[in-house]
Amino acid sequence: MLYLVPTPIGNLEDITMRALNVLKNVSLILAEDTRVTKRLLNKYEIETPLSAFHAHNEHKRLESIVAQLQEGQDIALVSDAGTPGISDPGYLLVREAVASSIELTCLPGATALIPAVVMSGLPCDKFHYEGFLPQKKGRMTRLKYLLSIPHTFVLYESPHRVLKALKQIAELSEFDRKISISREISKMFEENIRGLNSELIVEIESRKAVKGEIVMVVEGLNV
Repeated sequence: MLYLVPTPIGNLEDITMRALNVLKNVSLILAEDTRVTKRLLNKYEIETPLSAFHAHNEHKRLESIVAQLQEGQDIALVSDAGTPGISDPGYLLVREAVASSIELTCLPGATALIPAVVMSGLPCDKFHYEGFLPQKKGRMTRLKYLLSIPHTFVLYESPHRVLKALKQIAELSEFDRKISISREISKMFEENIRGLNSELIVEIESRKAVKGEIVMVVEGLNV
């Protein structure tokens, strides 16, 4: 069995009892960064062996991991924070497991996406999850499309590019959008900033630096 196990995005107590039981009882935990996952395991006194599985080695490791699963081992896949496969390694392994008829399951758990949407104050009966925009090529084209859809959309963004994203939205949009920026969800310095795009540009420009994980929730096109 392959288990996809969400891990806390901030507070280490944001993990389910089922997740802890899985991590204790599998043969191996595949971790994006073993040092990050080790802190979680140490807190809950879990001694399951760890092995690195990340964007730089996942192609090389797929065959051997699938072989271990076919031999009957139970393996858990975790990312540094949140649910594996959502803007983190995981998709390739899931695809290979499905193709190889290996049983798998994904546990429910922590993700930055849903709290950010719910706390935004924007309509969330329908929303579009985009994740990270391209850093360069195709960025403006993709953003122009997102600004044409009628419902709320969600971006993940680097703290170093959040101001750039706000200014690009202002450049491409026909009106001043309502936007919510959630930073460091579930962590000690969690912050949610809401307002019109123009107001948030002024707010971010007034800060010496923006730190932490960023989720931007953007108002859809008024139709």
